[in-house]
Amino acid sequence: MRTNAIQAPMHGPVTHDVVHRPGRGRGNLPCWLAMPRERDSAAEPLVAVHGILRRADDQATLLGERAAASGRVVVAPLFDERRWPRYQQVVRGKRADLALLALMADLRLAGTVATRRFELVGYSGGAQFAHRFAMLYPHLVSRLTVVSAGWYTFPDAAPFPYGLAPRPGRTGDWGPQLAAGLEQFLRIPITVCVGAEDTERDDNLRGGDAIEAQQGGNRVTRATRWVAALEAAARAHGISPSIELVALPDCGHDFRQCVRRGGLDRIALGEHRAG
Repeated sequence: MRTNAIQAPMHGPVTHDVVHRPGRGRGNLPCWLAMPRERDSAAEPLVAVHGILRRADDQATLLGERAAASGRVVVAPLFDERRWPRYQQVVRGKRADLALLALMADLRLAGTVATRRFELVGYSGGAQFAHRFAMLYPHLVSRLTVVSAGWYTFPDAAPFPYGLAPRPGRTGDWGPQLAAGLEQFLRIPITVCVGAEDTERDDNLRGGDAIEAQQGGNRVTRATRWVAALEAAARAHGISPSIELVALPDCGHDFRQCVRRGGLDRIALGEHRAG
């Protein structure tokens, strides 16, 4: 492990170190780690997935201080653009899902993390990855925080990746595989966050008549519709949903802003649910 430390903005004594862990071998996933100096070995790690700017170090740095207060490790994988250009869709190309599974197995073998299950948070493109990964592997995700996704996979009959139906002319497609775990996915505590001012239609927001008819024209509308769809799907399965929508005040589409103004670090660690 290379221990190039990044100094996080601290409000008191140093409680953790942010270090880079290079990938092991060809195609292996590197990551940034926020390592508490006093670790709770029984605590599940927080896996934090970056957006398309791929600032994984920001995920570890800005979430690490609050995580360290409870002795928790933050794992921020880095999906570089050359090897994982479509990591957001999880199963496309080189299979970002398998890369994350291999990384977490390596970290368990190294003693960096102790549990197979983890809490998962994703921002923007990472939020797309996070909710699709949790749909595919609901048994591994104990809590999910989805932040400012540009678009979603809905629990409906649209073809994957817009919904859970197979794409025309395909057999063994991914939609039905996600659908098979839908009931377990809907039992995960899920928080969907979006900046209250994140209504711009930028170049990275997927457009088109079909997606806008299903999901809406901006990130706030899309988050609202996805939460409503998940709640309806949960009730259809006889599940009392643990799903919430949080508008982050005074925030646009900016991860640092969401943490510093919107309290995303507190939300990602589940502290807003306490009491």
